[in-house]
Amino acid sequence: MYGSLVYQDYINLIDKNLIIAENIIKDQIQPSSIDLSLSEECYEIKHSFLSYNSKVRDKLKDLAIKKINLNKEFIFKKNKTYIVRLNESLNLPNNVFGHCNPKSSTGRLDIFCRSLVDYAKEYEKIPKNYKGEVFLEITSRSFNVAFKKNNCLNQLRLVNKKHNYFTDKQLIKFNQKQQISNQNKKNIKIDNGLKLSVNLSTSKIIAYVAKKNTPVLNFSKINSHRKNDFWNTITNKDKKLIIEQNKFYILRSKEKVIIPSNLAGEMIPYDTGIGDFRAHYAGFFDPGFGSLNGSYAVLEVKTNEVPFLLEDGQTIARIKYEKLNKNSNVVYGKDIKSNYQNQGLKLSKHFK
Repeated sequence: MYGSLVYQDYINLIDKNLIIAENIIKDQIQPSSIDLSLSEECYEIKHSFLSYNSKVRDKLKDLAIKKINLNKEFIFKKNKTYIVRLNESLNLPNNVFGHCNPKSSTGRLDIFCRSLVDYAKEYEKIPKNYKGEVFLEITSRSFNVAFKKNNCLNQLRLVNKKHNYFTDKQLIKFNQKQQISNQNKKNIKIDNGLKLSVNLSTSKIIAYVAKKNTPVLNFSKINSHRKNDFWNTITNKDKKLIIEQNKFYILRSKEKVIIPSNLAGEMIPYDTGIGDFRAHYAGFFDPGFGSLNGSYAVLEVKTNEVPFLLEDGQTIARIKYEKLNKNSNVVYGKDIKSNYQNQGLKLSKHFK
């Protein structure tokens, strides 16, 4: 069957040395993706690049400022760009290709990262039949962040033959039988995917905004950083919020999202039709997310162009749904210690 691969497929690819790494741990394998991990090999680079006509390594000879060893923790300075070889390399069969996305915890820290591979014309794309190393370009844009070997910042979703995306008609029909949102079936907004709107009407905190001067954030330390050291809170003011230029906001959707066990979801990160801002850095939703009653989508919002007025209920993002190549017997949730099931307005797992 064609479509996105599931948990057992990744186990099989690892067993056959088609995904290659010294020490892949079970926790890296997700219901419809695999977490990729940093190796010790890191470089600070002069500027971003794509390696469409050569190997990534060949470009690094000219673009690397210095080499860094991540066997020890190293602080990635705000707005400096680094590239790290990932522990995992690929030896894909002909009919399998993939794409990458930052993990949710990475996106919620305003860490801009994107994968690149040899001879690739686009970031985040893994071509069919790709054989070779994978690198991750990393720019932390709000905080100085300490990283070390084996930290997982991004994930890879592999697909057999071709994507099997739902059309809007198929999604509407599917939602009649199996809910994809907590909305009333008559009120659900489906237009180029499931439309999500922003919640600015709660009586409590409606958003977090990153502070300018903060301590170093240690990416390896979970549930240990104090929110107040890194974030200011924003409370409801007339159900409106001005997104200021170059500030980073955490918001949440009004709607709860459900990803059934035979589907995967992906949030479209940048849609100029609904405003000149980016609403999501980490796009993958695994099967089982939001089961049974739905989970809110957390939105990572930033504008680099002009300040932007958001109003309560305004469309802020879309989720595309696609069929898996088979039902996943492993789903997102407590059984695999997922961090964001049944979330509200939630910061990354690093905060108490």
